[in-house]
Amino acid sequence: MIDREWNDSQPIYRQLRDRIVAMILDGVLKEGDPLPSVRHVAGEYRINPLTVLKGYQQLVDEQLVETRRGRGMFINAGARDLLLKGERRKFLAEHWPRIQASIRRLGLSAEELLNPGAPDTPSSNPAKKER
Repeated sequence: MIDREWNDSQPIYRQLRDRIVAMILDGVLKEGDPLPSVRHVAGEYRINPLTVLKGYQQLVDEQLVETRRGRGMFINAGARDLLLKGERRKFLAEHWPRIQASIRRLGLSAEELLNPGAPDTPSSNPAKKER
């Protein structure tokens, strides 16, 4: 369910949060689904239960999951839509400017981007124009 490998680029609780977010976005976890218990995740992935709890708390703070006393944590209604809105905004603000700059630098056309396997067209490849 959750990737077992952790990297040193960011704290484990943040990686756990990001993996659960990805599962919600991918439809693996749906509205009303329970999250695995803190104890289960900690034991299964050999991480401190406080680390798991911190990652889960971020999801609660972002209103993506809710705690039901004595029952666990569950994905909130509308969590996927909320995430999509936020992730789209983040992509357009943080990632798109770099991607757009690379597209311009490489002189790529919309056709080339939409059909990456298609052969180069003479208008898009200056070397072919010279032949």
